[in-house]
Amino acid sequence: MFQNILTFFERYSFGVCTYLGQKFKISIAKIRLFFIYSSFLAVGFPIFFYVMAAFVLDIRCYIKKKRLQIWDY
Repeated sequence: MFQNILTFFERYSFGVCTYLGQKFKISIAKIRLFFIYSSFLAVGFPIFFYVMAAFVLDIRCYIKKKRLQIWDY
C-alpha cells in the first residue's frame, strides 16, 4: 500500500525537486525532506513555493517545445 502511494507521487510529481537537485547537485531525497519539514515549520509557505516552481517549470517546458518547433523548419 505504501509503495503504491510512493509510486503515485513520484510518477505524478511536477519534477521540482528533481530539477533543483540536478541544478544544485544535491540529493533529491534531501530536497524532498526539506520541503516536508519546512512546510510544517513555516505553515505551508514551502508548498506555495513548490506550486509556483512547478508552474514555472511547466511553462518553460512548453516554451522550449514551441521554440524547437519554430527553428526546426
